[in-house]
Amino acid sequence: MEDVWDLVVVGAGPAGSAAALGALRRRPGARVLVLDKADFPRDKACGDGIAAHGRDELARLGVPGLIDDYRPTPRLTVVSPGGTRVSATAARPNHVVPRRVFDARLVEAVRAAGAEVRRHRVRELAEAGPVVVIDGRIRARVVVAADGANSAVRRLIGLPATPERHTAIAVRGYADVPDEDDVQLIAMQRAGWPAYAWSFPIGDGTANVGFGMLLPRLHATGLPGRQVLHGRLAELLPDRPARDLRAHHLPLSTGRPAPGAGRVLLAGDAASLINPLTGEGIYYALLSGRLAGEAAADASGDPLPVYRRGLRAALGRHLRTTDVLARLAQSPGFIDAAIATAAHRKEVFDLLVEVGLGSGTVPVPLAYAVASRWLRDTVRHHRRGR
Repeated sequence: MEDVWDLVVVGAGPAGSAAALGALRRRPGARVLVLDKADFPRDKACGDGIAAHGRDELARLGVPGLIDDYRPTPRLTVVSPGGTRVSATAARPNHVVPRRVFDARLVEAVRAAGAEVRRHRVRELAEAGPVVVIDGRIRARVVVAADGANSAVRRLIGLPATPERHTAIAVRGYADVPDEDDVQLIAMQRAGWPAYAWSFPIGDGTANVGFGMLLPRLHATGLPGRQVLHGRLAELLPDRPARDLRAHHLPLSTGRPAPGAGRVLLAGDAASLINPLTGEGIYYALLSGRLAGEAAADASGDPLPVYRRGLRAALGRHLRTTDVLARLAQSPGFIDAAIATAAHRKEVFDLLVEVGLGSGTVPVPLAYAVASRWLRDTVRHHRRGR
């Protein structure tokens, strides 16, 4: 059996790499082991979008220039379910970096910081007094589970998978676009709502394109998933035929489990930390991973309360906001009203970006403005139907 590691991270994606970097910045010289079932670089089905909030986290992790060679995408266009279009320049630009590149760079940063990275698939996990034993031989004071939507570690510690009603499914591919295209596009669809397609230009003449919807809505169609997802992507983005299409599940934060058990902490997708309004997860992954690593470094004897407090301070109000908005957003009319308001008020547009891509909340006056428009539109619709 190996000597005891201060921290073992399962999963070397953004959440896992952030956990390792967070722990090592807190305690240089700590013994950190990162395990992943794949070698890097490797592809990962994702929208590839890295918002300004994610770049803030990269700076906190000591790698502020990790994606500086990728062109920013400052403009965003959103089309509502009812066809209302709003286009504006974001207060801070986003980036689009293929996960094959982004994750590999993070892993190299983890190695450079002093962690060991191994290819290993975790199959067993058990607590043994002051340590957690992985596969009968790897001992850790703390384990961070950052092994994705279908987390094996989460299952091994007895926490349930995200319920289907809180799970989305998306298909992602790549398409050719003009080199000068620098507009992120989100095109929503009323059929099967909530549902939308996206096109996120990388800056090299290609764009990450995809389509996502709630898993129960997909099942309700009674059609093969490939037919629905591929077909609606082609319908919404007819000028951008996609290649390399891959589907993936998104466990939404509305169905998030407890953030861990005992000496095992969940981060990123394993903790169901995906924004239910946009499907964004990289910012949550970097943030939660960092907080988990810091908790492991600061309180290895009882890290879960420290981690829980950190999550609550960083995301508590925001997650409560998105929980409420996700319920309201079941009505496409609410989203129509929000986007119509944003088309006339830049501060509402900026707020939607903050809530959808960061950790924003909704001030009462702006909530009132959207609610009032939603009510007026609903009354107008009913009158027309008489």
